[in-house]
Amino acid sequence: MRFARARALLLMIVASLGCAAAPALRAENSAARPPSVVLLHGLARTATSMQRMKAALQDAGYHVCNIEYPSREHSIADLASKYVAPGIARCIPDRSSPINFVTHSLGGIIVREMANSGAVRNFGRVVMLGPPNHGSEVVDALSDWYLFDAINGPAGNELGVLADSVPQALGPVKFETGIIAGSNSINWINSLIIPGEDDGKVSVESAKLQGMRDFVVLPVSHPFLMKDDEAIKQTIHFLRNGNFAHDGSSQPSGAQ
Repeated sequence: MRFARARALLLMIVASLGCAAAPALRAENSAARPPSVVLLHGLARTATSMQRMKAALQDAGYHVCNIEYPSREHSIADLASKYVAPGIARCIPDRSSPINFVTHSLGGIIVREMANSGAVRNFGRVVMLGPPNHGSEVVDALSDWYLFDAINGPAGNELGVLADSVPQALGPVKFETGIIAGSNSINWINSLIIPGEDDGKVSVESAKLQGMRDFVVLPVSHPFLMKDDEAIKQTIHFLRNGNFAHDGSSQPSGAQ
């Protein structure tokens, strides 16, 4: 009888120690995981276009998910809910830690769509490169052309500047957002359509967004923003610090 009681007491002690250790173990494992960054390419591009950014972020200590999605085949809402959000879930099954994003062009609008729909809730920091946050005049000028629709698909036609366009309807951001706009164009025809400074696809003013944390303009054209050395340095600086390096210094230490 005494032996049975002693055995039962021992089992209770072991069980209680195990329960106490489990949260500590989970916390330790969570602390050991590198911070995650999701990359989203632009319209009519592929994940390959983000490879240079991916390599730099991995070298900086991040776990990187470079998500491929069929940007020319579906609406922005469908791309966000049926392709990008499931891709994130596969790459980052544990959603307990904040998820950072680096996006190019349309990718930034997809992040805003996911925030509005609740497809992603635990946002970290977001860097948008050349985002058409208020649409692009090029879309409204050329969307009736067959060739434009054939190249850009449903999502491309949703990126206009009119009040009913998807970017205009999404509203301000409520997560830490840094935006990098380009001011150098290699597409002079588009630039004739776009007012003010532009990168050949998006004006500097259209890239801005209510609620953004920081904003910087680089002399880079739209197709090359995600590959530009300074844009990559500024991206890492924002992810680590929550601001861009306006003094020209973009070499802080330690990913956060």
